[in-house]
Amino acid sequence: MNLLLLNPEEVSGACAEVVVRGRRADHLVEVVRVEPGTVIEVGILGGKLGTGRVTGVDGEGIRLELTLDRDPPPRLDLRLILALPRPKVLRRVLQFCGAAGVVAVHLINSWRVEKSYWGSPVLEHAAVERELVLGLEQGKDTVLPEVFMHSLFKPFVEDTLPAVAAGTAKLLADPCAGTACPGALPGPVSLVVGPEGGLIPYEIERLEEAGFESVHLGQRPLRVEHAVAALAGRLMRLEGETR
Repeated sequence: MNLLLLNPEEVSGACAEVVVRGRRADHLVEVVRVEPGTVIEVGILGGKLGTGRVTGVDGEGIRLELTLDRDPPPRLDLRLILALPRPKVLRRVLQFCGAAGVVAVHLINSWRVEKSYWGSPVLEHAAVERELVLGLEQGKDTVLPEVFMHSLFKPFVEDTLPAVAAGTAKLLADPCAGTACPGALPGPVSLVVGPEGGLIPYEIERLEEAGFESVHLGQRPLRVEHAVAALAGRLMRLEGETR
């Protein structure tokens, strides 16, 4: 946890004292080893960043005096369109998207997506937000990516995708593509990443008809979560020079 993330209802005003309990307090005590006088980085979910000075540590929790005076970092102007992966992989991807500042994640169906994945508890709103928050804590950000779910491939591509990808560079990750993935694009990007084993030819054709260009990252097959991170870093410059 690089950032203590608080819910808006826990804080009132630009400067306030709050009490932190539960998972966050346990981490601060056991890992960060805070004590009175320790200053840590703090953010309000959807709001400002700042610092918190520990004023007390006891059985009631950790008391902090807050100063919230900074805006969150710029967003990574990336719309990730991802074939729904296995639940444990989805958790890691969502955490990465939170840490990297991805604008939106669209989870879509594909022929190689197991039907059972759509019934996973990981897709419940609270579970999705929990993974995104873990990412925000890692990346020192306060703004949650938007997450959308589309369980039917063809209606998504025909009816929803045009609006999602409007005004963006449109790229489709395909290990068999003849074109290498470009780097450090100057504007917003819509990126499709398929499931383990890749998209089937029909799906690739429909996406190319929708204006997406197939690109590859080289000869080495990557797991979904690794491909997402590698592509995002290559396309968008995660250090923030181009967002």
